[in-house]
Amino acid sequence: MAVELKVPSVGESITEVQIGQWLKGEGQTAEKDENLVEIETDKATVEISAPVSGRISKVLKRTGETATVGEVIGYIEPIAEGAAKGQSNDEAAAAAKAQAAQAIQTPKPRSDAGPKPAAQRRDSEPAARTPASSPSAGRAADQELVFSPKEQAAPPRAIQKSKPLAQPAAGGRQEDVVPMSPIRRRIAQRLVEAQHNAALLTTFNEVDMSAVMALRNEHKQVFFERYGVKLGFMSFFVKAAIDALKLVPEVNASIRDNDIIYHNYFDIGIAVGGGKGLVVPVLRNADRLSFAEIVLTIADLAHRARENSLQLEELQGGTFTISNGGVYGSMLSTPIVNPPQSGILGLHAIQDRPVAREGQVVIRPMMYLALTYDHRVVDGQGAVTFLKRIKEVIEEPMRMLVEI
Repeated sequence: MAVELKVPSVGESITEVQIGQWLKGEGQTAEKDENLVEIETDKATVEISAPVSGRISKVLKRTGETATVGEVIGYIEPIAEGAAKGQSNDEAAAAAKAQAAQAIQTPKPRSDAGPKPAAQRRDSEPAARTPASSPSAGRAADQELVFSPKEQAAPPRAIQKSKPLAQPAAGGRQEDVVPMSPIRRRIAQRLVEAQHNAALLTTFNEVDMSAVMALRNEHKQVFFERYGVKLGFMSFFVKAAIDALKLVPEVNASIRDNDIIYHNYFDIGIAVGGGKGLVVPVLRNADRLSFAEIVLTIADLAHRARENSLQLEELQGGTFTISNGGVYGSMLSTPIVNPPQSGILGLHAIQDRPVAREGQVVIRPMMYLALTYDHRVVDGQGAVTFLKRIKEVIEEPMRMLVEI
């Protein structure tokens, strides 16, 4: 008798999910507890595993469709334990995954005779005109698609006398309509909520990264050999943020109705780019973690964010957030707070810049810092004091050890 595959409860207040990729298609077998399908919520991606060893007999909900908690999305026919092990090798698993994607996903119909999508045209056509080794190939290609140099130089009257511009071929201006994933919808909702419900203001400072970079370079090899992960800058800023939050506790607070809640613990959210979008896993009780524990925890959370394997409880809560846009090259930004928090620290790219030191102009690796805060809770003086403390601790990292 077929066993129902139901959407499990995936968190408080979550009633609807979106069906992700089916890892097994109709007619394919799976061992008990083997993952069958991914479901996406507004917080994370969760996998449904096989309740018994069996063969997928029916798929009711396909990739991209929505389902409610408790709804049946497919059926699995039980078979003898171990009967599906013939597909346990890598080659069979890869083939099964490809077949599942083909059987389950429902791509939009597209005529083979029609023109290529815009993204493909940019990949193929400019390559024929511009050497691949040229770093400006992409920019040059885009320019060629608008006007050639000769056409740019021609006066407007000459252009008017020329032949009428050819109309784009049918289907040459295609659009792809892709439903927003639950995570993306939730991100959009929270960002708009933050701007509508909080009095957001951003203050800036800059920090000389020389001391931290020297300390990191001195110990990074030994650290890697002992712990197996690279010694990153984020851990220094987590420690510095905790120090600053203790000095300015209102940045670690939140508003609940007409009350201000001062948190006497430090759950630091680290914004990272995951496979489905930006997520903010939380370092619980970060003030109780050693430096090495912070590094290892951040590395683990970032890895699992890219693999979409974070647990829901790891994404909930948080009293303060740090976001590092510098890894993408951002020079300066105004991050948006993660409600109901009252502050978020934005880190940016490190660049060598001329600065004045003891009457001399010298080159130093500098980073801009940004603190966006809820002005209902945090005054300007507190915000400036917070960033100044971050700057002091990063420029003299020994302060983190002696707590001065």
